[in-house]
Amino acid sequence: MATPKSRSRDGYPGRALALILVVTVGLVALMFGTGYTKPRLGIDLAGGTSVTLTAKSDDPSAINKTNLNTAVGIIQKRVNGMGVSEAEVQTQGDSNIIVNIPDGGNTQQSIDKVGDTAKLYFRPVLATAMTGVTAQPSQQPSGSAAPSAGASTAPSAGASATAQPSASASKAGRALSGALQADPTTPAATAPASAPASGAPSAAASAPSAADMSAALTQGTVPADVQQQFAALDCSVEAQRVNYQKASDPNANTVACSYDAEQGIWYKFALGGVAVNGQDVSKAQAVYDQQGAKGWMVDLSFNGTGSDAFRETTGKLSTQPSPANQFAIVLDGQVVSHPYVQEAIAGGSAVISGTFTQEEAKSLSNVLSYGALPLDFVKSDVTTVSPQLGSDQLEAGLIAGLIGMVLVVLYSLVYYRGLGLVSIAGLVVSAILTWSIMSLLGAGIGFALNLPAVCGAIVAIGITADSFIVYFERIRDEVREGAQLRAAVQRAWPRARRTILVSDFVSFLCAAVLYLVSVGKVQGFAFTLGLTTVLDVVVIFLFTKPLITLLARTKFFASGHPWSGLDPKRLGARPPLRSSRRRPGQQTRTSAPSQTQEV
Repeated sequence: MATPKSRSRDGYPGRALALILVVTVGLVALMFGTGYTKPRLGIDLAGGTSVTLTAKSDDPSAINKTNLNTAVGIIQKRVNGMGVSEAEVQTQGDSNIIVNIPDGGNTQQSIDKVGDTAKLYFRPVLATAMTGVTAQPSQQPSGSAAPSAGASTAPSAGASATAQPSASASKAGRALSGALQADPTTPAATAPASAPASGAPSAAASAPSAADMSAALTQGTVPADVQQQFAALDCSVEAQRVNYQKASDPNANTVACSYDAEQGIWYKFALGGVAVNGQDVSKAQAVYDQQGAKGWMVDLSFNGTGSDAFRETTGKLSTQPSPANQFAIVLDGQVVSHPYVQEAIAGGSAVISGTFTQEEAKSLSNVLSYGALPLDFVKSDVTTVSPQLGSDQLEAGLIAGLIGMVLVVLYSLVYYRGLGLVSIAGLVVSAILTWSIMSLLGAGIGFALNLPAVCGAIVAIGITADSFIVYFERIRDEVREGAQLRAAVQRAWPRARRTILVSDFVSFLCAAVLYLVSVGKVQGFAFTLGLTTVLDVVVIFLFTKPLITLLARTKFFASGHPWSGLDPKRLGARPPLRSSRRRPGQQTRTSAPSQTQEV
């Protein structure tokens, strides 16, 4: 049993081991309790798409760090608003933004939107028509309001160009003064079923051709300067849509498209010049009407410039017949919504109401909030990694790590024998801590384990093993000098501790500098390297040293068993220190007479 004096010399190793045991068990319990039992994987391991956006501007000075950081924040919020909560957006160099989008339900939509230049405008609608019918429209029930934020509904065949939405169609919006009613329904749809509008096909009538519907459903007056473009535009053809999505002059009339995903129908619009710039929207959010019957709606506010322009424009539109009373919300040439105006809206705020679902309201509010970027961007590179390729890379990384671990274990057992078990136990504890922390960080701060991060973890195996080797060799040096094992463990620790701390500090410093000056996947390597370096210090202080202190009290190690790794004979140890202290005195006493006789 250890005496009080030996305890003060050895410290209290049991307490240190208990502490690290509690911390390890706590992290594992937290990991399983929260359900985050695996690290979050980056796109190069889980599959996904990396998009490189390059800033373009007529004014070179506009491409600066401030505008890039602003764009990063907007793109991050926009992509996350689409349901991709694990997207990574960061700057690279002086003019690039890297967007990493993992595979998910809205991956393609996110890719399409993130590459947009994100110019958001409010334009008055001049004319609209159905085009490129891909599915037979479903019949609207009598008196219903058509939903769709981000989708459009065109007037019916026989509707007059001056027809206004009926009261039954607009009841969701007319209850709120100064509101925008979302996407008006067709008069034919709201008319009694027994009295369809003149010339409108009945529900039992055969569906007309796409060309006939496109021609018949045109409402409003198409300006002369875009008549040819409007007539030729087929929104179901992607190449044609792209040609009209980049209007060079925001003040000029233009054409645009909108898609009703529910009905599978494309609509085209003739639009006037920009009335309100999307950058003048200060806030937009999806809200639920708790007191009325409007359901989900979008509440938006404008800054001073936007408020004045919005009041003036809504005043003009409110007096116009349909569809000229509609306000198209246009994101890079595509109409995402086209509510109609009931009255002049002052005060810098408005509500877009209608039969929105929560998802539709949220989608429209995201467009209004995050649609306008300070710079134009083009996709300079799009790299897609399939889940299969990602899993292959992950498997290769894990195999490499396993090979490294096995080699370290074999070396430890062959060279250090019993002490090798200590190094193996330390590696296991370090692996558990690393896995738990990475899993929790993935949920907490969005840390994603990519292939370079896996490489950093593999390098950490060597760093951890190196700390063990430093301490073991210091102990063996003391044993070679003739010290007893318990004394050797205590004497070796100060020198080993200093060497380990200096080595780990250099590794951590390199990792920190690399993390700060690098971008993209290299940061994953630096983060993992820094994290595992800190954990190496924790493990060596709270686990390795206390465990060796306890083992030095056992007969197997203290007696220098051949399989302990501390066999004095195998290490070439000198005689015990107490014997070596006596011999010099004896030699001095016996050698003096001989020297005298010689004299």
